[in-house]
Amino acid sequence: MDPTETTLDAIDLKILALLQADATLSIAAIGERVGLSQTPCWKRIQKLEADGVIDRRVAVLDPVKLGLGLTVFVSIETADHSQEWLQRFAATISAMPEVLEFYRMAGDVDYMLRVVVADMQAYDSFYKQLIAVLPLKNVTSRFAMEKVKSTTALPLPAPPKTGRHLPGTAPVLAVVGE
Repeated sequence: MDPTETTLDAIDLKILALLQADATLSIAAIGERVGLSQTPCWKRIQKLEADGVIDRRVAVLDPVKLGLGLTVFVSIETADHSQEWLQRFAATISAMPEVLEFYRMAGDVDYMLRVVVADMQAYDSFYKQLIAVLPLKNVTSRFAMEKVKSTTALPLPAPPKTGRHLPGTAPVLAVVGE
């Protein structure tokens, strides 16, 4: 087993699904839905947090209602791939509140950003700040026209199978008294 993975049973997965849908549910409500009393339910949630499975609980805000209606995907290519350059670049980008996601990529671009701003003027200001920080080979901006799907819920694995039977075969039921 990969040391970064945590063993989760069916109840843990149900708890995670419920919390992904609504992190404001009470422990009592979660416990009722997964078949546990409050204390064991709370202990499982605490363990999931301690193990890092639950990273944090947050409120998901509507960017449009906050006047942040422009989402931009920014591809960046650089000529410098040194560790020192990356550390400076990562620190600079991480300090920019408009950048919601920041990835180092494989393929034809080196970095990908998801940027949320109010409008084109705000993006232009962000762009000028970005290119002034460190030398970049190429910056390509792609503007989202419509958000078709957006979720914070991860696809959870299927619950582990219980019982003793070979993979790919149905469990055998024994009838007693025949």
